[in-house]
Amino acid sequence: MAQYTVAVIGTGPDPRNPTVEGFAMGYRHAEAYRENDDCRLVACVDVVPENATAFAEAFDLDEERVFEDYETMLAAVEPDIVSVAVPPAIHEMVVVDCALSGVVDAIHCEKPMALSWPAAQRMVQTCWRRDVQLTFNRQRRFSRPFVATNRLIAEGAIGDLQRIEIGWGDFFDTGAHTVDLAGMFNDDRPAEWVIAQLDYREEDVRFGAHQENQMIAQWRYDNGVYGLLSTGEGTSMVDAAFVLRGTEGVVRIDIADGPTLEHEHDGIREAVDVDGETIHGTPADGDRFGSVLQDRSVASTIEALETGEESPLAGRVGLNATEVLFGGYESVRRRGRVDLPLDGAESPLETMVESGALSPAPADE
Repeated sequence: MAQYTVAVIGTGPDPRNPTVEGFAMGYRHAEAYRENDDCRLVACVDVVPENATAFAEAFDLDEERVFEDYETMLAAVEPDIVSVAVPPAIHEMVVVDCALSGVVDAIHCEKPMALSWPAAQRMVQTCWRRDVQLTFNRQRRFSRPFVATNRLIAEGAIGDLQRIEIGWGDFFDTGAHTVDLAGMFNDDRPAEWVIAQLDYREEDVRFGAHQENQMIAQWRYDNGVYGLLSTGEGTSMVDAAFVLRGTEGVVRIDIADGPTLEHEHDGIREAVDVDGETIHGTPADGDRFGSVLQDRSVASTIEALETGEESPLAGRVGLNATEVLFGGYESVRRRGRVDLPLDGAESPLETMVESGALSPAPADE
């Protein structure tokens, strides 16, 4: 297996002090590459010079491999792989530019995919046309509770899957994971429609994007399986992070004051062993910046690059969940059900805030 050269675009600030302005995911990506024998980290980019310098010191990069703009880095270094860990508002620009550069073989990008549906589609289409592998860091797919759940479904432990309920997190940021996981449990099938409503009374901006306070959404996949998500004050209506209901049983993931994974069949509820791993994975050993999920995510992207097989983190797969997210916000804007495929050129939530249709009180009040 070849050793791939890697550059990180968007190092972020101190990774030990994460905020809603940035989690310094570039460090977490870099740590996973450093742990992978098939990768060699060779460069970094950040528009804040001191951030890039600190990153270079942490990962022993030479001074001439530290850059303030990614175009210069691409021309000078020509890395095989780039990790994009900039805010989602500029994912499209950076990913598309990297793909069009003719230099890289693979792009591994942070989530959420983008701030608009057309931007997400353009990234996937451009990389496909340029034969550049595009993956998104939906690393929770590799957490043992979710892997075990997928196995239980495949083995018929709950009969035919009927409904996936989500009672964890929010719709856009965490939803980039939870709705994606719901799709994974249903063989990554596309949705047919989505209907939703939300409340946004207190400003919540994360990584440059507005995030509602409370939301309820329902969607149906093309095979008749339903998704249901309740966030904010409504999370308690779902008695776990995930509840998967089938014709012959139920699986619950991350039950409050209960086991991480539970299988119910014939009225009997039993915990399923996941080797002590939580839905967040397990922390990395020692002073590492990353986690085992980051390691598994990078390993998956490298395996796909080697074999030519589509990664479970592929951009094409990610469009399924992203369409539900933007479709949910569009349903709120239209005040009705949205049939898919989705159209529209903007972020419905951002548009509603900008127009005054939603007017959250500033966060500092």
